[in-house]
Amino acid sequence: MSSADQPDQAAPAPADLARSVPRGEPHVRLQGIALGYGDTLVQQDLTFDIRRGDVFVIMGGSGCGKSTVMRCLTGLLPPRSGRVLIGEESLWELPPDARSAVMRRNGVMYQGGALWSSMTLEENICLPLEQYTSLAPAQIRAIADYKLALVGLAGYGDYYPAEISGGMRKRVGVARAMALDPDTLYFDEPSAGLDPLSARRLDELILELRDSLGTSMVVITHELDSIFTIADDAVFLDADSKTMLATGNPRELRDHSPIARVRAFLNREPGLMDRG
Repeated sequence: MSSADQPDQAAPAPADLARSVPRGEPHVRLQGIALGYGDTLVQQDLTFDIRRGDVFVIMGGSGCGKSTVMRCLTGLLPPRSGRVLIGEESLWELPPDARSAVMRRNGVMYQGGALWSSMTLEENICLPLEQYTSLAPAQIRAIADYKLALVGLAGYGDYYPAEISGGMRKRVGVARAMALDPDTLYFDEPSAGLDPLSARRLDELILELRDSLGTSMVVITHELDSIFTIADDAVFLDADSKTMLATGNPRELRDHSPIARVRAFLNREPGLMDRG
């Protein structure tokens, strides 16, 4: 089989999959968040909103704490201070059982796909449905096949991860992240390891899913081509000052940010970094 990503188009989702929170209203809010590991401070004073229906990019150079912020947002790393509000619920002030229920409203596409190699693509997507729902096996398989169709992989359910290309594995990772109809989809460096064409196709898929599902998308990346293609809004994290330097649409920040370090990153001008 060719390693090229042959299926390109995601099927539109039914209108009833749209979420109840109106598009454009704050859905996830960070208020004064500080994060770290042991004695090491990673980020502090993080305050920004992620709006319903936006593709929100967490951007910055290597080592700035992008993935650490995602761990906090998805319920894996408690903040040292501050609050994460999901709707009206304060994630880290909830009892463990209630926090687990909120976490199940998130879907995560991991950088490497994180597919089980011994399972077919359909079986990979069925797994969270088997664990967290009481649906009949036939219903679960039907949902898995539908999620594959959403990412342009209808008919590929019986393939194994090793039998498809890297770009297609990323799409399966997205399909599995959508298995439980999450409120928010998180993408950890989705373009990492992909050739430019596959990366562009994945960007197009993210936009198609945003438009068809109305789901909030949070993308962790430093890939500028993807940032300018998909982002409605963004936050820029800085490794040196250990805080956010700017929020807003990346194209506007590139052209108009008063902060030289932000312009340097978005214009690929490392010489400006020392003056920011």
